[in-house]
Amino acid sequence: MNNQFLKRIRAEIDLDAAERNLAALKGLLDPNHTKPACVIKADGYGHGDAELMDLYQSMGVDFFCVSNIVEALKLRHSGCRGDILILSWCDPENAEVLAEDNITAAVVSVQNGAELSSHASKPVRVHIKLDTGMGRVGLNTDSAEKCAAEIAEIAAMPNLCVEGVFTHFAVADSRNEDNIRYTNEQKRRFFAVADEAEKRGVKLTHKHCLNSAGAIFHYDERSTLARFGIVLYGLKPDYALELPVELEPVMSLKSVISHIKTVHPGDSISYGRTYTADSDRVIATIPCGYADGYPRLLSGRCEVLIGGRRAKGVGRVCMDQMMVDVTGIDGVSVGDEVTLIGKSGGDIITADDLAEIYGSIGYELVCGISKRVPRVYIKGGKIISAKNVEQL
Repeated sequence: MNNQFLKRIRAEIDLDAAERNLAALKGLLDPNHTKPACVIKADGYGHGDAELMDLYQSMGVDFFCVSNIVEALKLRHSGCRGDILILSWCDPENAEVLAEDNITAAVVSVQNGAELSSHASKPVRVHIKLDTGMGRVGLNTDSAEKCAAEIAEIAAMPNLCVEGVFTHFAVADSRNEDNIRYTNEQKRRFFAVADEAEKRGVKLTHKHCLNSAGAIFHYDERSTLARFGIVLYGLKPDYALELPVELEPVMSLKSVISHIKTVHPGDSISYGRTYTADSDRVIATIPCGYADGYPRLLSGRCEVLIGGRRAKGVGRVCMDQMMVDVTGIDGVSVGDEVTLIGKSGGDIITADDLAEIYGSIGYELVCGISKRVPRVYIKGGKIISAKNVEQL
């Protein structure tokens, strides 16, 4: 690897922080009843799925969740030895691939189950999705008896091996009393259906309802899995909530100063002339823009860290560049490191901080860091690997 390719921009992934996060989260669970399932969909929320899978497997994790069959196959072919559950709808025509690579599919309706069965010539492992109030996909749970009958119907279909049922909480990340009641009702519906299905002879190895916020704020030992997602990466399910466990952001986004200039009163910066200097200002250009995943909605509203000191963004974020005001920051030079997300000196800017500015969530921001940004993996303070890096 030639480090000169990392100077323009890079996302640093702190594997030590990821390891500490998972260890802390496992401490919230009763290991006799609930084990962690690591959600590493969307390329590990932009952090790198295969790289984090390797780390989590080394820590004893044997259950992983993804969004689709492409992600599942990538994990399996990257050396995943454990269970891989596709959380979303999967095209039934992939039945043979699912069986061949030992991937577990979500069945979201009786019709979906029947179509999957019709395409399967050998057993396909499945978990049945229950809609307890999220309103996306899954069997209707208004009646526990009717839903359990549908589960039994799916379990009787040829070449379907029903191993579990699961649901997803809609507002587990809210401490509003009405939302707490809503989550408790989702939980009640879920276990009522699961219990009724087992009474009908359906053997369920897994019954899981806990997402990140569910595991932290609504833990229930009846859930055999805790599907940890965003919290693995050190971000919050809801930015405003304090967590009962200490987590560390895993990703930092870093760039450099490529140019420094002094502008005078009346001079404008960037597209649209949204910023005009009202006095002499020192402006630094950073070769990072929205094509790298740094949101244009942060234009004129963001700050970056340069040597532990904050510099405010000015003008519109461009596709490949952005500008910040470094007036009054002594000693700033071309080539200085710029921290857009992460720690510098005694200060920190998190993805949650930036997302709150423009009305989004940290999930979206880290998932949106583009593939043209190299991912650099750090352990013990040293770079151990990198990807998306051009080689000489």
